[in-house]
Amino acid sequence: MSEDAVVRYITDTFAGVEALAASGDYYFFYQPGGNVPPDHRFPFATLVTADRHDRFSNLDRPGVFRLNVGVAKETFRSLFGPQPPEDGYDFTVLDRIMPHPVYGKMYWVCVLSPGGETFEAVKPLLAEAYDAAVKRHTKAHPTEET
Repeated sequence: MSEDAVVRYITDTFAGVEALAASGDYYFFYQPGGNVPPDHRFPFATLVTADRHDRFSNLDRPGVFRLNVGVAKETFRSLFGPQPPEDGYDFTVLDRIMPHPVYGKMYWVCVLSPGGETFEAVKPLLAEAYDAAVKRHTKAHPTEET
């Protein structure tokens, strides 16, 4: 899958999503009506394209990007076990769902340049992350229509 295809999937599939582009990266927010102040936003997924933020995945390779998704603790543990080894992953491997190299402790998963089959496995993770973002927004803004 291309970066553009992933961005299109997320923005076309999930209502109220804003994809903020910055320096070639994308940050996906649940933003119904676009009225959430920037300092109150938290992405449910990101797509990074270079080693600006960390060097674990060697993202400066041509055509390589990392899709990051925040999931529930239970989902994370069902994928990797209760205590995934911190040094048990090669974070440069393409097309493999694994803990995020930095934010895995916060239950974020990642995949570098997912292929079609792997992206199908990521879709429910994106849906879960989106649903959690909607719930957070609804709790923070109970009188607002979402």
